[in-house]
Amino acid sequence: MTDEKLDQVLRQALAPKIDDIEIQVDKRRKDEMRRFDRIKKGVAAAAAVAVVFVGIVGIVGIGYFNPVLAAKIPLIGRIFERIEEKVVYSGDYTEKSSVLTKEDVTGNLDTFEYSVSDKGVTLTASEVYCDGYSVFAAVKIEANDADFTHIPKHYTGMYIEEQQLAAGFYIDGTWSADENSWERLENSFEGEVIDSHIFAGMLKINFAEKLEGSGQLSLKITGLGYDDDRMLDSEDISASHWIEGNWNLDIPFEVNEADVKRIEVGEKRGEITLEDVVISPYQVIVHTETPGKQRELTDDRREKLLSKDPDLTDEQMFEILGWSYQPCQTIVFNQDGEMLYSDMEMAGRAGFAVQGKEIQMLYVFIFDNLEDWCQMKEEGMESSVADKAVIAKEIYVE
Repeated sequence: MTDEKLDQVLRQALAPKIDDIEIQVDKRRKDEMRRFDRIKKGVAAAAAVAVVFVGIVGIVGIGYFNPVLAAKIPLIGRIFERIEEKVVYSGDYTEKSSVLTKEDVTGNLDTFEYSVSDKGVTLTASEVYCDGYSVFAAVKIEANDADFTHIPKHYTGMYIEEQQLAAGFYIDGTWSADENSWERLENSFEGEVIDSHIFAGMLKINFAEKLEGSGQLSLKITGLGYDDDRMLDSEDISASHWIEGNWNLDIPFEVNEADVKRIEVGEKRGEITLEDVVISPYQVIVHTETPGKQRELTDDRREKLLSKDPDLTDEQMFEILGWSYQPCQTIVFNQDGEMLYSDMEMAGRAGFAVQGKEIQMLYVFIFDNLEDWCQMKEEGMESSVADKAVIAKEIYVE
């Protein structure tokens, strides 16, 4: 038996077993994680609908494999390969990502530079990819006293029938790409439960401005948590298992501009401008200019407002300050009329997952009415509300 065949057999044997009973839940349950979604809550109504659907999947019996067997297949250095077809921003990362750390079949790492432990939990950065607009970091989370096998899964594909599923792991703390300005983490790890004590996931962080050359993603993680499918009847299952601690990681990256295109548009209708569209191997980004984007909330002003009420959304903060706030809702289709998976949208930026779809043409529809946006999302590109879009633009990519 060849090494490649053995690897394939073992990976199939190690895959979690999922039964046919799927408990459907709204994605808002996944996104209601304590106070991590301050920016997301500013467009909560749009975000709640923008996601296709989330499912909690029942696990049959133990459903996972022997950790001793798992140790025979190196995970560190191959996390993208393991999870790349499960996560929202799916695709082939093998040729584009950089490997930071590797391990042998006994679990020994070739470097401990990207591994940090606290409170019985170890985080190890494995691989990284950056397209200049976002950084994607693959990380292993290991905790000897945990039981990850009850972390529920959610749908990450465009359609439920595709059965594209991933588990989620919450994260709190701050991040920086230059060690000068720090932002609060508004993200979560998305990936796969390997066994009771190991979770392999990807963290995607978006940059406010395009980066070039090389850089370093600095993470100051102060909390980690995960849901438990045995607590679905609870009013608030979010991060039902939570660990406070300090995990600081510095992850170097090189901007990989291969297959990344930025197309200037500059079309303005009313107070909304479609500035440009970015296409990379894993995402499409639509940049807009809106009244809400013209006045940025500084960190100092934001912190002062949040000190009075930590649950304030961006929209509420704009109202308190007497500023206008006009978020828009965006939908994108490719040349075949396939709608791209919509991620969170905030003032100035809408993100969409490519998920292996061919991108030759893009059809961008921007609405200022949430109901119209929802209807088009339901009916597709030929929706009767297409002519109600503030901006409808056909963009040639290739």
